[in-house]
Order: sequence, then structure tokens, then C-alpha cells
Amino acid sequence: MKLAENGCETIHAGSRNGQEPRGRGIRPFAFDLSDESTIKAAADTMRDDPPEWVIIASGVLTLSDGTGPERTLKRLDPGAMAQVFALNTIGPALIAKHILPLMPRDRRFVFAALSARVGSISDNGLGGWHSYRASKAALNMLLKNFALETGRTNDESVVVGLHPGTVDSALSEPFQTNLPEGQLTEPEEAAENLLGVLARLGPQDSGKVFDFAGKAVPA
Repeated sequence: MKLAENGCETIHAGSRNGQEPRGRGIRPFAFDLSDESTIKAAADTMRDDPPEWVIIASGVLTLSDGTGPERTLKRLDPGAMAQVFALNTIGPALIAKHILPLMPRDRRFVFAALSARVGSISDNGLGGWHSYRASKAALNMLLKNFALETGRTNDESVVVGLHPGTVDSALSEPFQTNLPEGQLTEPEEAAENLLGVLARLGPQDSGKVFDFAGKAVPA
């Protein structure tokens, strides 16, 4: 909705049910992050008029069965890890596979995916949350790879990760207790922050991860 408020004329808005959001210029479509055929089908509809910006705002911290992030290696479960990687890493990579080849080679475009500060290896001083941390670290590496590859054919391309902060959402709800004052951000404000960051980034920033204030997150 923030894109529409900022004057974007056409917005392809993908979700699992394909019903929301609604509004002028918004074209909802359905896709399943774990089903490559639905990602390809969605990309094919944009082939003749590819978007200037692609923002992947998906991710999982707590699985649908209630399995949350592991606080100790004793809680590692291969099935749960596979699900986390499928949604946080493999899904966005498949979107890149099908949408990046459609992007223009003669002008700026933006491809961004929501990452997390906890995906930073050098900034990890606490440990835990093994699958989530590792899936986001892997996503960050893939974004770096994609930035290098697209940069060879379009020196104006911008491929980045975004750390939105702690947003008041279903993802963060189980972990909001005892947050410092002012650390929890409303979704509308978070979206506005990230759009502002993307508007300021250039090709020299491609391959990096930036937080909601526009500061680079350590690798």
C-alpha cells in the first residue's frame, strides 16, 4: 500500500491466497513459495512488462506447527530446518531465478529480499536460533552472488537484503516481551522506512544488506 501511496502506478502483489491487497493499480496474484511452478507462472505474466522493483517480503521464524527457533543445538531437527530453509532461502532464490532474467539491462532496477541482522556472521555474539540465523546468512550469500551476476550485464542493478528491525507482526509476536522502549515498529512505518532506503541505494550498494535506517549490516 505504501508503494501505491507513493505514486506507483502498477503493483504486482503476490500472496498465498492471491486476494490481498486491493486498490487502484494493484494486481494481486497467488503463488506458493515452496512450489517453483507457481513462481515461474507469476514471472511469466510479467515477462513483457517487468517491474522496476521486486521486494520479497516473505520469511518464517516459527513454523505453522508451533516449532520455534532453537535455543540450543540439542533442539535441532532436520525436518524443521528444511522447512525454514525452504521458505527463508530457497524460495527467494527461486524468485530470483525466474524474475532477474526479465529485468532490464539498460537502466536501474531493484531486487530486494527481507533478511535479518541475526543472519550476520560477524555480528553474532549470542548464538542460538540456529536454523533462522543460518537460513538468513545463506540468503545473504545468495544475494551477493546474484548481485555479482546481474552486475555483469547491468551495471545499474541493485540487489540487496533488508533488515526491517523488529516489526509488530505475527513473526515477532512470540518474542516481543521485554523489548526496549521504542524498538517495536508498526508495519506501515517499517514499510515506509525500507522503501526510503531502497530509493537511496545505488549500484555501489548491490550485494549488501541494509537496515531500516540505511546502515549496512556486517556480513
